[in-house]
Amino acid sequence: MTEATATAPGTGDKAIYKVFIAAPVETVWNELVKTDEVLPFFFGAVCRTTGELTVGKPMAMETPNGKHRSVVGKVIEFDPPRRYAHTFKFTAYDDPPCTVTYELEPVEGGTEFSLITTNVPAGTQTEKGMAQGGQFIVDTFKSVVETGRPSLGKRFLLGVMGLAAPFTPKACLSENWPFDRIEKL
Repeated sequence: MTEATATAPGTGDKAIYKVFIAAPVETVWNELVKTDEVLPFFFGAVCRTTGELTVGKPMAMETPNGKHRSVVGKVIEFDPPRRYAHTFKFTAYDDPPCTVTYELEPVEGGTEFSLITTNVPAGTQTEKGMAQGGQFIVDTFKSVVETGRPSLGKRFLLGVMGLAAPFTPKACLSENWPFDRIEKL
């Protein structure tokens, strides 16, 4: 079962996307914090950082070939295997960063996984993107953890998105988002 709750559209305050995942919390955590490999639930991006994911470190979600970075931020909480939070900025937009928090709660038969967005600037492209992407992330994450891959429909969508890669804005080029710039966000 997937549940999504959010504040009224346009408020930007907080949105919560929850899903039950039939796997132990450690398994869910290990999938969430993978770096240097394709993560279908993050739209086929690879999470890169300057070492390990730890508080204060910059992170970037980039294309597998490293050419584009779609999301950048800094780790602000890292409490294995329960909570991970980072700032979040779409590189294609001039919007200020918001915060994304992942909470994992062991429950009978598995893990309750929550994706929580806060401080999303109201009326921005970031708000629209987060509203569309939150549900995709939790649904795809559940499928990947439980079955090892996204559902057929999500795989099709990821393939179509891959075809659009040549049209990625130049603002998203990785050379425009080196880690020393990300650290200053």
